[in-house]
Amino acid sequence: MLLPERKKVVLRFGVAISLILVSLGYLAWTGVQQSKSYYVTIKELQTLDGRYAKRLRVAGNVLPGSIKRQGTRVEFTLKENDNLLPVVYKGTEAPPDTFKDDSQALAEGTFGRDGVFHANQLQAKCASKYAPKPNGTPAEPGAAPAGAPLQKAALISDSK
Repeated sequence: MLLPERKKVVLRFGVAISLILVSLGYLAWTGVQQSKSYYVTIKELQTLDGRYAKRLRVAGNVLPGSIKRQGTRVEFTLKENDNLLPVVYKGTEAPPDTFKDDSQALAEGTFGRDGVFHANQLQAKCASKYAPKPNGTPAEPGAAPAGAPLQKAALISDSK
């Protein structure tokens, strides 16, 4: 039994639309799976189940004297309380200018079986100039960091 011509066209469009929707759903699901990362502390990382298979984010302070730069590759150690984590960053961009000894850093990547965190994204926290003033009021953007010496501005007059 043959379907009338109109039913065949509707059936073809239905199959095509179904394939497109299934493909879009699959792409969305795999994209979310690849981009999701779990934030863990250095201490939690040492005992986390599946730590070698998941994308992770780890934060800490950069141990002074541990930064070794080679182009866009940087080796350093993160410290959180008494816990240390060696990190190797291989990214497409050089680390930010705020990435220095004792700065707070956030590394995103995978934890290797060699005990090294392999980061492909690296963020450094902003300097303290945006931190609240000692009396608790927020600092204004462009203001000097808390505790910085004040400079007197020169007054210029337009007397002609």
